[in-house]
Amino acid sequence: MPRKLKEFTPGRGYTKEDWDEVSDNPELTDEELRQMRPFAEVFPEFAAALAAEAESKGRAVVPLPIERDIADAWRATGPGWEKRMNAVLRAAIPAKA
Repeated sequence: MPRKLKEFTPGRGYTKEDWDEVSDNPELTDEELRQMRPFAEVFPEFAAALAAEAESKGRAVVPLPIERDIADAWRATGPGWEKRMNAVLRAAIPAKA
């Protein structure tokens, strides 16, 4: 489990203003965590619209279980990290046999 940051750290995908806005939010309780549901289940129409928009731009919405430390390391490389990560993943696609 990643450690919880106690102060703003630049280069992690959010601004100082974002940090200040949410840094005093309390942690979720076990009961709140149990009650959580997937975004697409709670907002099916909106999730479908987002998926359709992404697909129209040539991007499929695919849940990908990337471990937090890996995502954090890519995010720390700054804006455009998703495109750079996609390029590395694309380069790693095995050739068809």
